Amino acid sequence: MRRTAFFSKYINELYNSLKYVNKSFQQSMLSYRQFTGLQKIMRNRMLTTYFQPILNLQNGSCLGYEILNRPPISNLFPNAESFYQFIGHTDQVFTFERFCREISIERFRASLTTERYPDNTVVFLNIHPQVLADTTYRSGETISLLNSYGLSPEQVVFELTEKQAVQDYVEFERILSNYRSQGFRIAIDDAGSGYSSLKAIVSLKPDFIKLDRALISRVDTHSDQQHIVRILKQFAVDSGTSIIAEGIERYEEIQFLRYEGIEYGQGYALGRPDTVLRPSPLSFP
Repeated sequence: MRRTAFFSKYINELYNSLKYVNKSFQQSMLSYRQFTGLQKIMRNRMLTTYFQPILNLQNGSCLGYEILNRPPISNLFPNAESFYQFIGHTDQVFTFERFCREISIERFRASLTTERYPDNTVVFLNIHPQVLADTTYRSGETISLLNSYGLSPEQVVFELTEKQAVQDYVEFERILSNYRSQGFRIAIDDAGSGYSSLKAIVSLKPDFIKLDRALISRVDTHSDQQHIVRILKQFAVDSGTSIIAEGIERYEEIQFLRYEGIEYGQGYALGRPDTVLRPSPLSFP
């Protein structure tokens, strides 16, 4: 009886061990296929680049465009979120960001020429804080890249993602000051979404504060959201910062934001991402 119980326990432990090994193997194979897929996307330049307009809510003019790079949908990467999450867990963050920067500026320049846009049109580039802090990135290659396409640093706004990655705000602010001295501007996104975004706003003194879409959704009907918007608006006024409201999808939201004096906005109600620069000036009744 005891022998039977011993063998039964042994078999269960062996089964669980094999099950764990099989699961780990499958996960390793998936990671390998995803890594190979990422290399293929970069090698064949398979990202699709979209431009979403950022409009002045007070006079209807276009401030510029945020660049959004999206991978092809596949079983490996069923959506853009899973794609960027995978990159964040690899050692390819710097390599991919450099690739994105180059392809973004190249396609932005091409669209400026094709659509006959003013050469001083502004572009917002999403970038990981650790990439800006990397010594290689600070070597001046960004300015060289811009010069090669006839663009200037004054046209580029670095939109910081993953603010929780900033560990030393004093040192990072010094790094940002170096970029500002060259003409670049800084934006903090997802303001109002958590402590890290609020700390980044106070510590890094951005040129633009982008209000989180969760704060803007139906803001015309929620007094608590309205209160936060007003607080951030007053902070922006006191610190000489411009506010951009993200995720605007309804005309009622536009009305509220205009009434509150919010300067800029971005969202489907103002213009959807497109593969070319499309002017979509606002008109008010």
